[in-house]
Amino acid sequence: MKKSLISMLMLVMVFTIVISGCSKNDTANTPNAQPSDQGAAVAKPVDVSVFAVQEAGIDIPTNKFTQLVQDKFNIKFDWQINPSDGAKEKRQISLASGDYPDAYLLTAYIDQFSQADELKYGQQGVLIPLNDLIDKYAPDIKAAFEKHPELKALNTAPDGNIYGLGAYTECFHCSYPNKMWINTEWLKKLNLEMPTTTAEFKNVLEAFKTKDPNGNGKADEVPLSGSTEDFGVRVIPFLMNGFVYDDDRNYLNLTADGKVVSAAITPEWKEGLTYIKSLFDGGLIDPGAFTQNADALKKIGENAGAEILGAGAGMHPAIFLNIDPGNLHSAHYNPVAPLTGPEGASFATHDSGGVSPGAKFVITNKASEEAQVALIKMVNYMFTPEGETNGASGMKGIDWTDPAAGDVALGDGVTPVVKTIPMKEGEAPRNAGWSGMAHFYMPKEYRDTWVQGTDIYASDGYERRLYNASLLYQGHEPKDLFPMWSIWIDPKVIDEASMLQTNLKNYIEQSELQFITGNKDLNKDWDAYVKGLKDLKLDRYLEILQTAYDASVK
Repeated sequence: MKKSLISMLMLVMVFTIVISGCSKNDTANTPNAQPSDQGAAVAKPVDVSVFAVQEAGIDIPTNKFTQLVQDKFNIKFDWQINPSDGAKEKRQISLASGDYPDAYLLTAYIDQFSQADELKYGQQGVLIPLNDLIDKYAPDIKAAFEKHPELKALNTAPDGNIYGLGAYTECFHCSYPNKMWINTEWLKKLNLEMPTTTAEFKNVLEAFKTKDPNGNGKADEVPLSGSTEDFGVRVIPFLMNGFVYDDDRNYLNLTADGKVVSAAITPEWKEGLTYIKSLFDGGLIDPGAFTQNADALKKIGENAGAEILGAGAGMHPAIFLNIDPGNLHSAHYNPVAPLTGPEGASFATHDSGGVSPGAKFVITNKASEEAQVALIKMVNYMFTPEGETNGASGMKGIDWTDPAAGDVALGDGVTPVVKTIPMKEGEAPRNAGWSGMAHFYMPKEYRDTWVQGTDIYASDGYERRLYNASLLYQGHEPKDLFPMWSIWIDPKVIDEASMLQTNLKNYIEQSELQFITGNKDLNKDWDAYVKGLKDLKLDRYLEILQTAYDASVK
C-alpha cells in the first residue's frame, strides 16, 4: 500500500510540475561535437556506463528522453538497469565488488546514496568530487546553488566536497503534509462553523457523533480517522500542533538561540496528549486510526452506503476518497486550518516538500575525463526548465504542450507556460521521460507556472485544491526549524545516531499511543516515561545533533 501511495503522490507531483522557460545559457546545452561548418567529422560518442533503477512504464534504453540526451551530449550509454525491489542491495553489491560503473543515476524515493555513503565512498576515492566539474561545465547548477543556498548546503559535505547531487523539489502542498479534511456538508447540515480552536474541533466531532449528520437514523458516523503511514495520515500531529510543534518524524524542536531539544518531554506535549486522550475517551477518534493502513481508511471514506467519515487526516484527500469525476461527495471534504490551542499555539508540520538528504547522482573514479564532462553537462541540462520538464514529465508534444488562450497557471498571477497532455483511457505508456530519475531541480516558481484547472473539485484542478489548502497552513511552522534534512552527521557517530534515532522514535510513538488509549496514566506514568527516554540516551542523541547543527551554521 505504501508503494501505491508513493506512486499516487508522484503522479500528482509529475502532473503539476511547472516550467519557467528555457535556459539562456548555451554552454550546457551544446553537444560534445565539432562545429559542422568547419567540415570536421562529428566526434566519436563518449562511452558512459550508468547504474539505473527500472521504473514502471519506462524502458530506459528506448526512452525518447534517453535518445535526446544521447544526441545532445554525444553519449553512448551502457545501462546497468536494476529492478526497484532490491535496488539498494544491488547498488551496495556493485560498489563492494569493485566492478562499478562510471555513474549512478537513481530515483530518490526508491534508493539513493545516504550522506554517510557519500562521505564513505567519497573519502575512499570511489566517488569523485564534482566541484570543479560544476564550476567549469554546469552554469545552471551553479545558478541554482546561488539562488538557493540551502541546496548547496544539502549537497556539500563537511570537507567542502560535493560528492553527489540530490533532488530538490519544492512541492508546496507536500511541504505541509499533516492536513485535516472535514465534511463541510455535515457542518452546514448541523449549522456549525468551521472549527478554529482545539475546543471547537472537539465540539464539532461530538456533534458528528451524536446528531446523525448523514441522516440515516443510525449511529454509524466516524467523527475522525486516519492511518499509520506517511503522507500526513497520522491524526496525532495535527492535534498536537495546537500545543507544541510536532514534526511527525523525530519530535525535535529548535529554540531561538539554536538549541536542539525534544518536544516529547515538554509539559506542552503532555497537555497535547491529555487533549487527544479526551477525544479518544469520548469515542471521537476511530481506534483504527492507530493501527490501520490507508486501504482501510479509504473504505471508511468511501463507505458503500451513507457517508460516515466526519474528518480525515491526510496530505491530500485522495488518500481516503475517490476523487474521480462523478464522485460528487469528494467535494464535501475541505481543509481545516491549523487549530489554536488553549495557550495560543497554532503550528503546522512543515518539511522540505520533496527535498531529502543524500545523492541520486554520483560519478565514480571509473569515469574517463570525457565521460565526467558529458555526465555533468547532462545533469546540468536537467537543472534547466526545459531539461527538467522533458526529463521528469515527458517530451513536449507527447506529454506536454504550450498553453492555450484562457489557461491559468497554478501560481497566483503567474504566466502559464506548460500544459499537460492527459493520458487517454487505455493508452500505452508513452516512454518519453525518465520520471523520478530526472527529478533534480523543481523550485516553487517552476512548479507554479504549469496550467491547472480553476475548478478545484475537478480532476484537472486537483493540484490547485491542494495548493489553496496549503495556503491555510503556510506560516504556521515555527520560525526556527531544526533542519534534519540538511545537516551532516560525523561518519564516526552516524551509526550510533541512527540507532538512537530509531529507538527513541519507537519509544515516543509507542508511549503516546499508550497514554492516549489509557494503557499508561498521564499523571502516574509521565515521570517514568521521561526517565525511559533518558535511559535510551536522549541526551546523547541531542548532543550529536547539536554538534552537527552547530557545524552547519558556522
